[in-house]
Amino acid sequence: MAKTGNFVEKHYVTRMGWLRASVLGANDGILSTTSIVIGVAAASSERHTIVLAALAGLMAGAMSMAAGEYVSVSSQADTESADLKREAEELRTMPDEELQELAQIYVGRGLDAELALQVAEQLTKHGALQSHAKDELGMSEITTAKPLQAAFASFGSFTIGALLPFMVSILAPLKYMVYQQYIFSILFLMVLGAVAARTGGSHIGTAMLRIGFWGTVAMGVTALVGHLFGMSTG
Repeated sequence: MAKTGNFVEKHYVTRMGWLRASVLGANDGILSTTSIVIGVAAASSERHTIVLAALAGLMAGAMSMAAGEYVSVSSQADTESADLKREAEELRTMPDEELQELAQIYVGRGLDAELALQVAEQLTKHGALQSHAKDELGMSEITTAKPLQAAFASFGSFTIGALLPFMVSILAPLKYMVYQQYIFSILFLMVLGAVAARTGGSHIGTAMLRIGFWGTVAMGVTALVGHLFGMSTG
């Protein structure tokens, strides 16, 4: 958020890291757990089997999301660290070439050569590595990878999301289990889509329709598989 005088300018990109992990985790928690429950419910009419499947999906999914997010973001952090070390070495061994490289970046953004060189010199005096990291490598505090933050956000949000279909599996009548899982999960997904769109500053209606459509496709496929499996083993 930038403030100039009495005017406050909102920027949603600062929320990108945790918002992505949280939304992905909650969305996957709802969708994957519901899909498992629907598939099992279409093949079995025993509540304990359905509840056990929901619980297993919740635990396995939460751990998998956290581990996957940690490994993925850690790889990004390793790459960023390697790039920074390489850039620091280049600044030490060939500072003049790096200064000209930074100046050319500013020329490409519209400054004339003389002004671009002056800007590059000033920024280099202020913090050479930080300037090259931001303008040459495209790295900043906003986009820096944070593996633990992403892992915890994914674990927590997946668990919260998966708890919703888990509770439905306990409370919904067995006769209407598939239908109520679908209805409640689509509602949960669309609310999640609206919240994520609102938080990220994007169009709410588009987000709700997109998540509702793909949620329906995923749950429809698993229901069909469960139904066919139930017929083949009945």
